[in-house]
Amino acid sequence: MGVAAAARSYVPGLALLAGGALLSQVVAGAVDGLQPLVVAVGVGALVGNTVGTPEAAQPGVGVDKLFLETGIVLLGAAVVVEEFLAAGPTVLGLVVAAVGGGLLLAELIARGLFRLDGTTPSLLAAGASICGVSAVVAIGRVLDARGSAITFAAATVLLFDAVTLVAFPIAGEWLGLTGRQFGVWAGVSMFSTGPVAAAGFAHSPEAGQWATVTKLARNSLLGGVAVAYSLAYTARSATDPGVRRLWAEFPKFLLGFLAVAAIANSGLLSPAALASIGRVSDALFTLAFVGLGLSIRLREMREVGGAAVGAVLVHLLAVSALALAAVRWLL
Repeated sequence: MGVAAAARSYVPGLALLAGGALLSQVVAGAVDGLQPLVVAVGVGALVGNTVGTPEAAQPGVGVDKLFLETGIVLLGAAVVVEEFLAAGPTVLGLVVAAVGGGLLLAELIARGLFRLDGTTPSLLAAGASICGVSAVVAIGRVLDARGSAITFAAATVLLFDAVTLVAFPIAGEWLGLTGRQFGVWAGVSMFSTGPVAAAGFAHSPEAGQWATVTKLARNSLLGGVAVAYSLAYTARSATDPGVRRLWAEFPKFLLGFLAVAAIANSGLLSPAALASIGRVSDALFTLAFVGLGLSIRLREMREVGGAAVGAVLVHLLAVSALALAAVRWLL
């Protein structure tokens, strides 16, 4: 396949994402207080669960992850470093506590309370405590987990991504949380980066920024957790994570986010340039969230095992309750 033919294969999917994003903007503009990103997820889920994603559109729709990661990188331009430095130690402490404590709690619940064995508890713990499906896949590779175990854990995480994407913004409004409180709460409690960002921006732009930054801090711990799991499983497996493997799994868009934030806060860019970057970031997020909605499959969600769902649910309720108390007290 030539370069031109390969490029054309992306056109149907990109057109589907663009159409969904445009519809989201129109609907959100017609309803006061409705966020375009929330509508984008809903539009994608509606299409994905009714007519499905056409086979011809699959390559282009698959670019949604790139749009999401690029949008997050450009979101760095909206970060006011002084604000985050002021709350930095507190937020970082919450992130470390949520990841470290969450991993131990999830392992204990899955193995002790729900009698799950093998690598499944570790995959569920990683997905719930670090960065969702990407953590499941990364830790699964480190532990040489069976493909079926990885798929099972990933499906469980995706189920909770869909549920929390709806539940957290509603809870945030009901609880009367500020933008910063809600963003940090979602950032330390929810699982995958996309739903965290979507839930944050569904509450407010400020919450979206705090949610994304907090979630990126969690994501950055993936490499260390992978090493820890490898050492913990050494007695049972000769798996060696290796520097190359850890680097391959590390969320490298985090580095881009930090670079853009540094440039934006150096004074090198004009307010007009920063505003333009913000608009591009918003557009990329909208495209990505349409793709996120298209990936939600209600039929597959119903097939997830009850024990795994129970274990992750207990973990989510415990971590989110503790995180809520912490953000109310500290922020």
